[in-house]
Amino acid sequence: MSQSDNFEAAASTAATDVARFEEDDKGLFGRFHHALHTTPSLVPLIVLLASIVVFGSILGAKFFSPFALTLILQQVQIVGIVAAAQSLVILTAGIDLSVGAIAVISSVIMGQFTFRYGLPVEIAVVCGLAFGTAIGAVNGWLVAAMKLPPFIVTLGMWQIVLAANFLYSANETIRSQDIAEQAPLLQMMGAKFNIGGAVFTFGVVFMLLLVLVLAYVLKHTAWGRHVYAVGDDAEAAELSGVNVRGTLISVYAIAGLICGFAGWALIGRIGSVSPTSGQLLNIESITAVVIGGISLFGGRGSILGTFFGALIVGVFTLGLRLMGADAQWTFLLIGLLIIAAVAVDQWIRKVAA
Repeated sequence: MSQSDNFEAAASTAATDVARFEEDDKGLFGRFHHALHTTPSLVPLIVLLASIVVFGSILGAKFFSPFALTLILQQVQIVGIVAAAQSLVILTAGIDLSVGAIAVISSVIMGQFTFRYGLPVEIAVVCGLAFGTAIGAVNGWLVAAMKLPPFIVTLGMWQIVLAANFLYSANETIRSQDIAEQAPLLQMMGAKFNIGGAVFTFGVVFMLLLVLVLAYVLKHTAWGRHVYAVGDDAEAAELSGVNVRGTLISVYAIAGLICGFAGWALIGRIGSVSPTSGQLLNIESITAVVIGGISLFGGRGSILGTFFGALIVGVFTLGLRLMGADAQWTFLLIGLLIIAAVAVDQWIRKVAA
């Protein structure tokens, strides 16, 4: 064998060894990163399961009872619904600071149209849902057609809707007793039913169905793929034939509709129609989305992750309450989770790049 042949053989062997080393390295570290990159909901699921195990081991049967576990679902149902709407917007690399105000004014319209104008409660509910959808569509048009920043648009809309809410309702609360006697359909989302000791509400059922439907739509439909494409790179998506403007308007409109349903569920949850309710829904929805692994830069994440994020907040809240801890510990731990979630997202993006 010639010297050149020996050199080529040695080089081939070295290349094979390098390739094998890279494959082994990828197998040890790359697989974990790849799983996080392709399944963003994996991290919040791990955190959720770990928190359940920790609180369960400390509190025992008091935490693992069917009533306690379903109480978590009841507590996060409103946030979960609003967070689903927020997720759609954030997936397009936007943000909607008006979601809470839209939910509240939708509930106020449902109540006022029923009691002030005497409309059938079914029509009042439809009007509330339509109003929420219309506000969302206006947000979408301002973002997509006028090219205004989503943060500024929805911040302004939040102030407008908040003021309109108090002006229209005259800061009047419709009592739970009056609703129960004259318009029980408004409280339907809060109606409870028992399954083997577990207590559910129709609001919880709606939240679960909403998460499943949106998860399917985002993964298996052209519209869902367009949402991710717009969030990942709007200019590239438009060059590939995606109707970016139509997609953005539809996302904000659907988010408004979902917030309308959240307003209906809010009436069922608190029993009354109050213009002062749901004041923290904006922050709570963003919290669930971020902890749930949806990237604030758009284009990556899942509705299931948001659902897990909302449940994490619910588990921490209930667990610490059952332990008798100060409520401030909940805020502290949730704050740490938010920072950790953003750090993990940045790490995944950096390594993927």
